[in-house]
This record gives sequence, C-alpha cells and structure tokens, in this order.
Amino acid sequence: MEAGLLAIGKGLAYGLAAIGPGIGIGIVAGKAVEAMARQPEMAGRLQTTMFIGVAFTEALALLGFVLTFLLG
Repeated sequence: MEAGLLAIGKGLAYGLAAIGPGIGIGIVAGKAVEAMARQPEMAGRLQTTMFIGVAFTEALALLGFVLTFLLG
C-alpha cells in the first residue's frame, strides 16, 4: 500500500514539475516564430536566443525529474 502511494506521489511530483516548463517552452517557441514572421532577417539570432531559453527552461523539468528520485 505504501509503495503504491509513493509511486503516485512521484508521478504527481514529476507531472506538476513538467507543467511549468512545458508551458514556458510553448510560449518561448510561439513568440520566436512570431518574431521571425515579423523580421525574417533576424531569424538566425532569434533561433539562437530561443534555444538558449528552451535549454534553461528544460533544466527546470530535469530538476523536477531529480526530485522524484529524492522523494524515495
């Protein structure tokens, strides 16, 4: 019984930790595409900045993943 509750807790912890970065990456990518549509000549610089933003945002999801292992 206790192992099952622990598994549910780990799943909820990672699921909730992944919601924020998922939303953040969606916003970053959407705004980058919008900016590229407005100024196509800046696409290279915008892509570079977008990938840096995505990497930092994805680091939050990885921290949530590590947290699930620390709960057990």
